[in-house]
Amino acid sequence: MAWDFSTEPEFEAQLEWMRRFVRDEIIPLETLDLDRETFARITAPLKEQVKERGLWAAHLPPELGGGGFGQVRLGLMHEILGQCRFAPGIFGNQAPDSGNAELLAIGGSPEQKERWMHPLLRGELRSCFSMTEPGAGADPTLLSTRAVRDGDEYVINGHKWFSSNASHADFLIVMAVTDPDVSAYQGSSMFVVPVETPGVQIVRDIPVMDHPTITGKLYGGHAEVLYTDVRVPVENLIGNPGDGFRLAQQRLGPGRIHHAMRWLGQSKRAFDMLCERAVSRYTHGSVLADKQMVQDWVASSAAEMQAARLLTLHAAWTMDQVGASNARVEIAMIKYWGARVLHDVIDRAIQVHGSLGFSGDLPLEEMYRAARAARIYDGPDEVHKATVARRILRGYQPVETPTEHIPTRAEAARRRFADHLEAATADL
Repeated sequence: MAWDFSTEPEFEAQLEWMRRFVRDEIIPLETLDLDRETFARITAPLKEQVKERGLWAAHLPPELGGGGFGQVRLGLMHEILGQCRFAPGIFGNQAPDSGNAELLAIGGSPEQKERWMHPLLRGELRSCFSMTEPGAGADPTLLSTRAVRDGDEYVINGHKWFSSNASHADFLIVMAVTDPDVSAYQGSSMFVVPVETPGVQIVRDIPVMDHPTITGKLYGGHAEVLYTDVRVPVENLIGNPGDGFRLAQQRLGPGRIHHAMRWLGQSKRAFDMLCERAVSRYTHGSVLADKQMVQDWVASSAAEMQAARLLTLHAAWTMDQVGASNARVEIAMIKYWGARVLHDVIDRAIQVHGSLGFSGDLPLEEMYRAARAARIYDGPDEVHKATVARRILRGYQPVETPTEHIPTRAEAARRRFADHLEAATADL
């Protein structure tokens, strides 16, 4: 099956409009120190322009207010949005709201979609995905948060952290164990929990490497949350009991594509700064662009970014062809490869700028702090590498000796002799 990443001229025109819009209207916002109310007022007309272009919440199908673009086109769009951390919110697909909207679109009841999903898409509500626990990060089968049915309600008790945006959310999507007696992959479920529900305690926003940034102030941090005898109606169960892991995978698969393409956009911005600095800065008798070390950084960054882009587009194309569940290897590869490329390109851009790159006068230091998290969230790189290796190795069988693939001289001679003998006897 031939790969095809091409798009029609009409969509390419949309991408070109997005490039200009992000460059001219959104990136300049990074220089302003705004509170949430002022930021919302300034960005409201920008969001209207996005809606007028038919690009709002593009990750969803048309019947839910999206564009129905497919993963390849979405990937190309997210490559542009990744240049600025404000851009996804202005296009209606910032995390975790975009993933939660997709989750409700997949598993939510009509009532849940009407009450939670549609206001979320309109930007009237904010949400949180509350899954990670202090004792269950890389291995979500170790979840200890419990949801026990009591008549027409579920009672939730547990301790979560790194629940992104919880401190600014109107509702949380909580993953909890509903049946501890079956496989961990079949015993967890998801619930919509309004943040004002008694027993929900937002303990704090956990300080992290990118905590001081303006983005964190405007969009919320990563919260620690306690659930103590939290009661929600049975109607707040998303899908069926035991659907938690299935829904989580359907939510995270497309999200990893979008993350990886955003990383490419961020990498490209850092790469442009690296190259501009290289041809501008004069030191030790020549511009930096003439130094072989800097040339190596430029060449290595260009190759790594191109490889990441092709891996990501191929994963997106595979999802469009056969679905996310059949593209797990492709999705896992872009997660760990893209995260590494993002970090390395930004690191080189900082290095070529020297002390200026390390300062807050350029966006590189914020980009660098945020990039380090890419190797952890949506699953640590090591987990994804193990997934890729296991699935690849399933296609191989043990052999007694390596000579089946690399024949010794004696083995090769015996095979040639056998071929000649067979040919000779065939003529008798």
